[in-house]
Amino acid sequence: MTGQAKYKRILLKLSGEALMGQFDYGIDPAVIARVADEIVELIRLDVQVAVVIGGGNIFRGAGLAQGGMDRVTADHMGMLATVINCLALQDAVERAGAYCRVMSAIKINQVCEDYIRRRAVRHLEKGRVVVFAAGTGNPFFTTDSAASLRATEINADLMLKATKVHGVYDADPVKNPDAKLYKHLSYDQVLHDKLHVMDATAIVMCRDNNIPLRVFNMFNQGDLRRIALGEDVGTSVMSK
Repeated sequence: MTGQAKYKRILLKLSGEALMGQFDYGIDPAVIARVADEIVELIRLDVQVAVVIGGGNIFRGAGLAQGGMDRVTADHMGMLATVINCLALQDAVERAGAYCRVMSAIKINQVCEDYIRRRAVRHLEKGRVVVFAAGTGNPFFTTDSAASLRATEINADLMLKATKVHGVYDADPVKNPDAKLYKHLSYDQVLHDKLHVMDATAIVMCRDNNIPLRVFNMFNQGDLRRIALGEDVGTSVMSK
């Protein structure tokens, strides 16, 4: 494997929906295996990799709450859904040849470790992939906010937001073929223009802690490695 990685430590935010692949629900084994292979490629480049996964392929707390369920209960169900996804990714990463630890923000230590910041950093330093489960452990916060929080806590050099499109557009590129792709944005512009890269809490946390963000297409094979090597893939969001 050739090339020198630009970043020492990254945090990758994956949506639960990305794991569905061609399915309407759950986890597509082929998709999660490919994601794991790309993560392991970064480990072999000596990049320390942390991951936050959503749970929308199983349960989405906000959606359940809109249907009349108590919001706190719904969000707790969503947190448990992320644990399922994280365990699946752990299995895929280990089958791909790397060590992996799942750390949960809620106590569920019969199936994974409790989240302890210093222990998470130590796992990363030892070359293990660390997958953060259960969001922040609190209702009313999205997994985007959890990703920004964990990226800040572990002092990540870069946060990556994986999507199904090539970056941030001024309109929905699926509905509007003339939508313009932004290559570079500031956090303030994202907030002002309501570009919906992530929720506002997550964007503000990245901005205030000066963590660069890159939005890219996880389904474009090889882009994760290209970003780690410093190529200008997707949309870069930084403080100005």
